[in-house]
Amino acid sequence: MAKVIMVQGTMSNAGKSLIVAGLCRIFAQDGYRVAPFKSQNMALNSYITEDGLEMGRAQVMQAEAAGVKPSVLMNPILLKPTNDVGSQVIVKGEVLGNMRARDYFAYKKKLIPTICEAFSELEKQADIIVMEGAGSPAEINLKSDDIVNMGLAKLVDAPVLLVGDIDRGGVFAQLLGTLILLEEDEKARVKGLIINKFRGDKTILDPGVEMLEERGGVKVAGVVPYMHLSIEDEDSLSGQLDNHDVGVIDLAVIRFPRISNFTDFNVFERLEGVSVRYVSSVQELGQPDMIFLPGSKNTMGDLHWMRQNGLEAAVKKLAVHIPVWGICGGYQMLGRTISDPHGVENENSLCEPLYPAHCEAISHEPDTIAVERIKRDGALPLRGMELIDTDTTLMPEKMRTQTRGKFENVTGIFSTLSGLEFSGYEIHMGKTTVSTGEHQTPLVQLADGRTDGVQRMEKGGEAPGVYGSYVHGIFDDGDIAVRIVQALADKKRVSWKPEAGGDYHAFKEQQYDKLAQGLREHLDMEYVYSILQESRISV
Repeated sequence: MAKVIMVQGTMSNAGKSLIVAGLCRIFAQDGYRVAPFKSQNMALNSYITEDGLEMGRAQVMQAEAAGVKPSVLMNPILLKPTNDVGSQVIVKGEVLGNMRARDYFAYKKKLIPTICEAFSELEKQADIIVMEGAGSPAEINLKSDDIVNMGLAKLVDAPVLLVGDIDRGGVFAQLLGTLILLEEDEKARVKGLIINKFRGDKTILDPGVEMLEERGGVKVAGVVPYMHLSIEDEDSLSGQLDNHDVGVIDLAVIRFPRISNFTDFNVFERLEGVSVRYVSSVQELGQPDMIFLPGSKNTMGDLHWMRQNGLEAAVKKLAVHIPVWGICGGYQMLGRTISDPHGVENENSLCEPLYPAHCEAISHEPDTIAVERIKRDGALPLRGMELIDTDTTLMPEKMRTQTRGKFENVTGIFSTLSGLEFSGYEIHMGKTTVSTGEHQTPLVQLADGRTDGVQRMEKGGEAPGVYGSYVHGIFDDGDIAVRIVQALADKKRVSWKPEAGGDYHAFKEQQYDKLAQGLREHLDMEYVYSILQESRISV
């Protein structure tokens, strides 16, 4: 039986994910087999495992820190919001269906056996499991059916470290208030408090720490400083999306309301002199050197949003002078049309018509009239941005696969990419038909024999070009990102040389080591290990 320890937070974005990752790294460095676990994750950043199953990227990041392969056992339930009131529900890596929040709330306790089964299987592979909660354990309206915080801690008999975010202010109220709202048996599980993201002289904080321990009755296990790390964050609350600084080379990523897998662009953020700005208005867009259209959980809805706020027109105008690159949903938007005959993205299709069996499971009958209306309206193609000659039809079946390939004969500004190999993954609910011709050719050749994406050049290849692909992670390998930035610098006629050495994967390993070192210095790891030794059967 594995040792367990759980990290919960006073609120979302308190730093739970990175604390878990850091502990995973430390335990792995100390010679243990380690695995992360989060029973239920809500995020639009997801990943495809080797066996073609979908899980949250936060647990992938934590698995990387632990030095193990990602597995859906680490994240058995993933919720991907489709709109403000509903999500796509993914269980053990496969789509269960779309559910409204209220319906899922009534249904989720039926997933407890699935959670327990995943945890039990993970125990066979690990000496230590580091668990992550979600949001706050003190959400009093959700506690009765909790499957991710104290409810889970009770299921697996886990001690808890509670993390508060001092950078936002009010950390003492966060921690004490959370303890006060817990039941006595829940509070007894909290074995340590962590004050996270501290800036400044810790001695000034010491009187507050003493009072916190006195009033809360729980030891402060550490005061962790604000660490400047380049590690994938969990969701769109990430501070990186609020960066508006302009670098020597300026990359603009359109910040869709349902942006997904924006981690595709993290590789550029480590490059000196390069800015990656996430923009949601024409005013923020400015005059970048390149525009990325990222993935989207609601491609048609986000395209409507671009059309209404003027970003579509602005991007099309800039595409005459600078390159535009779409990934997944962004790739679909660049084409001529997008059709949704099956109601895949229609907001009224929550829990119907794709998954009627699961609607019955939660006593929600599909509306036949609504189904027919969705099919009728979705069959009418939505005009795309018309920057490439493609047509996309959204399909009920989700494409989920890891993939490898190489760039075809790339012409124009990014010709140095020709022949470079990459690895990544596909995750999309659409099939795209590509028209090839004089100005448009496939972008990449995949290892399974398929071609993917397009590159479109006008004016004999003199224009910067428009690029699109379904492959997530296409920029991560080797010096692909460096070559893209170098090409942009040459076009701009500015001097730029990369200072970051090695490839992106090696860089991430360095960041995990840096995180672990920071936690070793500022957490009482002897005390953390004592909590582990008291949990369940000793390692």
